[in-house]
Amino acid sequence: MNGSRIAAVGHYQPAKVLTNEELAGMVDTSDEWIRSRVGIRTRHIAGPDEPVDELAAHAAAKALAAAGLVPGDIDLVLVATSTAIDRSPNMAARVAARLGIPSPAAMDVNVVCAGFTHALATADHAVRAGAAARALVIGADKMSDVTDWGDRSTCVLVGDGAGAAVVEASAEAGVGPVLWGSVPEMGHAVRIEGQPARFAQEGQSVYRWATTQLPDIARRACERAGLAPEDLAGVVLHQANLRIIEPLAEKLGAVNAVVARDVSESGNTSAASIPLAFSKLVEQGRISGGDPVLLFGFGGNLSYAGQVVRCP
Repeated sequence: MNGSRIAAVGHYQPAKVLTNEELAGMVDTSDEWIRSRVGIRTRHIAGPDEPVDELAAHAAAKALAAAGLVPGDIDLVLVATSTAIDRSPNMAARVAARLGIPSPAAMDVNVVCAGFTHALATADHAVRAGAAARALVIGADKMSDVTDWGDRSTCVLVGDGAGAAVVEASAEAGVGPVLWGSVPEMGHAVRIEGQPARFAQEGQSVYRWATTQLPDIARRACERAGLAPEDLAGVVLHQANLRIIEPLAEKLGAVNAVVARDVSESGNTSAASIPLAFSKLVEQGRISGGDPVLLFGFGGNLSYAGQVVRCP
């Protein structure tokens, strides 16, 4: 075995749906204003009794079932999140306890919106190095916990959810080489800080960076996998805003690919957004087993990470 592959995926969203019309009763906004600026119609919001590790465990359990595996088959759990309230136990350990995974390595990865693709790369490296046989890689965030619901510039964006993937050893590379990096001097552009912690961003700075700098980086991620953008069957970008997703996908040149637009019904779910959208494309049959799909996360810390994977 000299590679790794995604064996299965799964996702979970809370039952409560918050519409634009409902938000318009909370802050000075409207359905037209939100749709025209960010392309979001609805988002799912977790209740006070639904912590991040519960969202993560639901998604992970679905991925395990889809892979035909049991908890004891997993020896590495990675959870990408930036909305953990407690420092210890970490989310990965709590998810392992919920699922009954007996003795895994358990680590959280906090790269905010690019967290899942960073965690996926870490799992790929661990499996290829022989440090793990099978990994659960989860992106889960409860953005409603860190949102000022009186700030119309941010509260219209966010949602809660989780997505997960089972990564295992493979004779061929089903997870391509990662291209990752950051712009640390601009880390202030997306923040979750303070007491209580609150999400804030410099929207125009993020928009300019994403639409001008990231298309070339995404193309280089394809090159690392030995593919051209037109070879892609799917593109799953961080689901931040349709005004970012659509121009970025167009500039990338993935003319034959299905482009995930889950942000319209889920909002920005941070680290959950890529595995959530990817799992939905798989579940809907819009991409097929073996198809090459670009996963590309970006945002918080002005970090980015992308890799081409083969659809399970």
